[in-house]
Amino acid sequence: MTSIDKLDIFNINAQLTEDERIVQESVGRWVDEQVLPIIGEAFDDHVFPMSLIPEMAELGLFGSTIQGYDCAGLNYTSYGLICQELERGDSGLRSFASVQSSLCMFPIDAFGSEEQKQRWLPEMAKGKAIGCFGLTESHAGSDPASMKTNARKDGDDWILNGSKMWITNGSIADLAIVWAQTDDGIQGFIVEKDMPGFDTELIKRKMSLRASVTSALFFDDVRVPEANRLPKVKGLRGPLSCLSNARYGISWGPIGAAQACLKEVLDYTEDRILFNRSLNENQIIQQRLSDMSRRITTAQLMALHLGRLKDNNEIHPVQISMAKWNNVRMALDIARDCRDMLGGAGITVEHVAIRHMLNLESVITYEGTETVHQLVVGRELTGKSAF
Repeated sequence: MTSIDKLDIFNINAQLTEDERIVQESVGRWVDEQVLPIIGEAFDDHVFPMSLIPEMAELGLFGSTIQGYDCAGLNYTSYGLICQELERGDSGLRSFASVQSSLCMFPIDAFGSEEQKQRWLPEMAKGKAIGCFGLTESHAGSDPASMKTNARKDGDDWILNGSKMWITNGSIADLAIVWAQTDDGIQGFIVEKDMPGFDTELIKRKMSLRASVTSALFFDDVRVPEANRLPKVKGLRGPLSCLSNARYGISWGPIGAAQACLKEVLDYTEDRILFNRSLNENQIIQQRLSDMSRRITTAQLMALHLGRLKDNNEIHPVQISMAKWNNVRMALDIARDCRDMLGGAGITVEHVAIRHMLNLESVITYEGTETVHQLVVGRELTGKSAF
């Protein structure tokens, strides 16, 4: 009888192509060697490890599904595996890659002019230009249509006013993909960091995603050339398609966080002696570990099938909503349970569970809250909107 991988009970690895396996193994090895030794301290110090950006670029992790423009041209299952391995390191690291790839490079590739693609995509693929995505506002999170940021035409330029909130990469970004109300509907603009009137403010004192840059963006009569408007999309379809792309990756990412927590607690309960026997000899511990494994396996199967649907261009946004909802909830519950099983040791960043638990409190909120995704599924089932 062949042995079973404790973190891959259903042998998902055997369902991957050779190329997909190579991607997962190379990113996983890099996470083990370069991320895990430093990420706890980065989280503790509330800093994003900028030194990792060139290495991520060298691995081809930015815009990995884009064809051409110095991008890797991988399939979406490979992108999901990248997200899974990055989040096994830290949600902040996966968030950085998600924003760069799905929320910034994707709209330039999908909705930008050839000049915009040539200018930005190769530099972003190399990690030499960092992007952020300006959609959410302080009063308009789950309801982006109510945004107040606006752009008005002025000759050959646009004058942009307003603000955005909770923006990953905001204070380190070279460009922002900003969505604004215009007389012709919501449109997207590439706002460059040195444009007069554009400012950012770092959001501090976070207890989640501490190894990630989160900012507010401010636009005070920012003059944006027509050449910086994304010409191929108008309305909410633009930003929502970006979010669907990012949510797809998030459906994979938390699996890595859950695996990291389970691996740690498997080792801990083996070594921890309580009442003269190892902790994992107790029925209640084995029951809890088994339930974690069941939930991770369910999420793995869902993510893999979602990847195959996306690679075949058969995916539906409702499927992404269900997977994001299920898989993030799975990982958050497992991180909390692992933190509890570690006892007092579980509250320090010497162990991974508390860090993943706190990060996942953000992941379950951003890119559509859990409730929003539940209502998306509910609307599909009933044909009635409860928003």
